[in-house]
Amino acid sequence: MNDRIAQILSQMAALENELRNAVHEQESRMFFQIKGKRVEFERSVRDAHRKLKTNFFRWLVTNRPQNLITGPFIYGMAFPLLVIDALVTLYQWVCFPIYGITKVRRSDYLVYDRRHLGYLNFIEKFHCTYCEYANGLIGYLREIVARTEEYFCPIKHAHKILGTHERYQRFLEYGDADAYEAKLEEFRLALGKVK
Repeated sequence: MNDRIAQILSQMAALENELRNAVHEQESRMFFQIKGKRVEFERSVRDAHRKLKTNFFRWLVTNRPQNLITGPFIYGMAFPLLVIDALVTLYQWVCFPIYGITKVRRSDYLVYDRRHLGYLNFIEKFHCTYCEYANGLIGYLREIVARTEEYFCPIKHAHKILGTHERYQRFLEYGDADAYEAKLEEFRLALGKVK
């Protein structure tokens, strides 16, 4: 990787950190506090949320019919997601210690906090929990697979691809055989130090 690209990646990391801090600062002005895994709103906000909650029967009558019709297809994905979750987690538990790769923490990806929103009824909270699980799981799986890719083949593609994981930008250039031989072990050792 040339110095200019390394410099841009460093700037991107600094900007991402700055963005995280700005978002956290904005959240702290949104009248809630995070206490462990619990989110607590100020009393006035909680009261306003309760007034905006749609009761179940009104929600059912005003809900779009296509949402109800497609529900079985959406929730039919729960079983495959659970199976993938179990298999990839087992893979990580077995293989990562052997490879010396730091394990991915589930709790960094699977976050269930929308249930604390008082303006959602129990069906909306159920939907949110499903989406939190599915999207969090995909992020968790992606990081496990990204670390695996970095261990075995940290090489960029010749063709431009969309939706690369954050580790991809540091990978070796396509066709750079000298760098692959020289740096593969460096990539592997770094994976044991991931925080």
